[in-house]
Amino acid sequence: MEAASRRHFLANAVAVPLAARAASAETAAPLSGLLAGKNAVIYGAAGAIGGAVSRTFAREGARVFLAGRTFAHVDALSKEIAEHGGRATPAAVDAMDRAAIDKHLDEIVRVAGSVDISFNLIGLGGEQGKSLTAMTVDGFELAIQNAMRTHFLTATAAARRMEARGNGVILALTAQVARKPYVGSGGFGVACAAIEGLWRQLAIESGPRGVRLVILRSSGSPDTPGVAAAVALHARGAGVSLEEFEARIAEKTMLKRMPKMAEIANAAVLMASDRASAITAAVTNATCGEIAD
Repeated sequence: MEAASRRHFLANAVAVPLAARAASAETAAPLSGLLAGKNAVIYGAAGAIGGAVSRTFAREGARVFLAGRTFAHVDALSKEIAEHGGRATPAAVDAMDRAAIDKHLDEIVRVAGSVDISFNLIGLGGEQGKSLTAMTVDGFELAIQNAMRTHFLTATAAARRMEARGNGVILALTAQVARKPYVGSGGFGVACAAIEGLWRQLAIESGPRGVRLVILRSSGSPDTPGVAAAVALHARGAGVSLEEFEARIAEKTMLKRMPKMAEIANAAVLMASDRASAITAAVTNATCGEIAD
């Protein structure tokens, strides 16, 4: 399917399942927790880290709106969350398409009244494992282009709706390579640094209207398939085993380990909650001490 046709299909697919699922989500018992009473939209919700965050947000009382390109995947996750007493509504949304994003957020506001938390966790793509001098410009810039397009579109769309209500939190996840360079990280580290720069810019513009922007910076969660694949690639480039390369990363941290997905999700809960109401334009260091702030 052509990209334009796929995006048109996804944009038109949002309203029907969202409205239908929202009605059943309303019947779930209200939950307590740090995010009780908040509506959270999560892009890339069916991915490994997206799923971990979605489950944790729901467990902490948020009503989660699960956005992904493949409806069947987010639908399965929503059913799993509902089975555990959470409130979740799935929708097919292309997080690279402004019309699809706007349509989805407008529907959330219509059925739930507000968008309180936005968290974009889609994959960025791009090449890793080569030196910059061995890369093509296309391989280098892909992660940067994807990061800037999707994060600009989802963050500014959320900010417009949050500013109108006078509050809201917009989260993003980056990696330690945003600040500490690694050989062979390609355009990924540059993309992470660009996301952090975008967050500072939007924070100063939306802050006066009550919107907070917070980054979570990880050193990579070994229980995430994408991280495991990237680590394996770097291990091959270094001529060592996967286990040895992971041990090298862990040895560089103060806690001598890498953060698990659940730990990143828990940190996200805290930053999205009212307990962190004074924090904005900030990077939450979740690197297990690989970087000292």
